[in-house]
Amino acid sequence: MNIILLGPPGAGKGTQAAKLVSSRGMVQLSTGDMLREARTSGTEMGQKVAAIMDAGELVTDEIVIGLIREKLEGDTGGGFIFDGFPRTLGQADALEQLLSEMGQGLAAAIELRVNDEVLVDRIVNRAKEAAANGQPVRADDNAESLKVRLMEYYKKTSPLLGYYHAKGKLKAVDGLADIGEVESAIAQVLDNS
Repeated sequence: MNIILLGPPGAGKGTQAAKLVSSRGMVQLSTGDMLREARTSGTEMGQKVAAIMDAGELVTDEIVIGLIREKLEGDTGGGFIFDGFPRTLGQADALEQLLSEMGQGLAAAIELRVNDEVLVDRIVNRAKEAAANGQPVRADDNAESLKVRLMEYYKKTSPLLGYYHAKGKLKAVDGLADIGEVESAIAQVLDNS
C-alpha cells in the first residue's frame, strides 16, 4: 500500500510517518533523505546527484524518479510513504506513471489539514519550550518564517490537492488533533482504501 502524506511544515507528517513505519512496516521515502543517501553512495546515480548538488543546482525530477524507482525495486515492506514528493503536478504524473509501470498504485494522498494560525502558535510555543529546556531550536521556527513557509507550501501544493481530489485519492484528516487521534484517522483511511 503506497500513500502520500501532504501537509504544511509542522503539521506532523514526520511523526505520523514514523508511526506508520513502526505499526505497519511501511517504508518512508523522504526525497531529502534519498538525495543525501545517493550523494554518498558511490553509485552512478549517486555521482550524478553529488555533481548537481555540488554545483548548487536543483536535482531534476528525472533523477528523483530514478531514485524512487530504485527504492521501489527493493524491499517494499508494507508499502511506501512518499514524504516531500510529489511537489508539482509534473512530479505527480511521473510518480503515477512509475507506479503503474511497476504494477503498483497509490492507495491515498492523505492531507493533514491544519488551521494556520493555530499551527504557527503551536510551533512557536514548541520552539520556546525546547529553548527553555536547552534543546536545539530550528532557526526558522518563528512566526514570520513559518508564515513564509506556509505561503510557499500552499502555492506549490494547492494544485496537488485538486489533482488527487479529482482522482478520488485525496483524504483529509485533522492534523491539529491529538497525535493518537491523527494516527487513528490515518489508520481508518488506510483500512478503507
